[in-house]
Amino acid sequence: MSKTTVIYKQKDDFELKADFYPAAETFRPVIVYIHGGGLLWGSREDMKKEQIEFYHQAGYNIFSIDYRLAPESKLPAIQEDIADALNWIEQEGIKQFDYDPMNIAVIGSSAGGYLALLTGTFRNKPKAIVSFYGYGDITGDWAVKPSPHYSAMTTVPRELAKMLVSDEIISVGPIEKRYAIYMHARQHGVWIEELSGLIPVLAKDELSKYCPLFNIHSHYPPTLLLHGTKDEDVPYEQSVLMAEGLQKNGVDHKLITIPDGKHQFDEDLQSPIVQNAFDEVITFLHNQLK
Repeated sequence: MSKTTVIYKQKDDFELKADFYPAAETFRPVIVYIHGGGLLWGSREDMKKEQIEFYHQAGYNIFSIDYRLAPESKLPAIQEDIADALNWIEQEGIKQFDYDPMNIAVIGSSAGGYLALLTGTFRNKPKAIVSFYGYGDITGDWAVKPSPHYSAMTTVPRELAKMLVSDEIISVGPIEKRYAIYMHARQHGVWIEELSGLIPVLAKDELSKYCPLFNIHSHYPPTLLLHGTKDEDVPYEQSVLMAEGLQKNGVDHKLITIPDGKHQFDEDLQSPIVQNAFDEVITFLHNQLK
């Protein structure tokens, strides 16, 4: 599977890379893929090989991106990186690759799904958004209070979590080294504080700027939401609320419910339910990207 790695953004103290996987045919649409990881870990290489092949077979180019990670970088910087990646693929990438820059979709899962939903609030929006178990509200109790799911696990001490934080800006974070930061943050209800540098109870208005749910409008892109009812990390309700908000604003959307589906249900590509869900994703993309 051929790919080309590019630097889509560079500053004095960091550079951000993305992998471009070309479609077999020329002038085809592009999927910008945003990895998950609680905004604390992960990289552009997290996209599953089977999913790359699936989207390729449907005729899509893929642009899988890195972005700065928290807590070393905060939400405004992360949002800026996603916007810059979209700008790059629309304006710069066409000098190097063959694709249709007018037909861009954004797909992400979990935190990547959240960032995908956030692109709908940008000035420069994608044509379509696909969110696998993403979230629209980072001010809700599910995000700002201790998580029952993570609290039932072995407690991660604050000292250990702090030791794992880098003193440099990072954009690639191995799960083995970073997951404990997330566990600690979810166990102690400080996750959103780590992401934003803000205390949620005091800064709800400021944080609401980074909540897709509170920033839906009639020009928000068509959106496909996929979520399992037994998601122990991001509540299913997060996609239900997004669907309701999109409905109120007259935005073309669909919510695909995975009965008893857990977090990362999409990794079980042998399941007929998951296969059907991916078929729905392709139908949605075909309808939105001409």
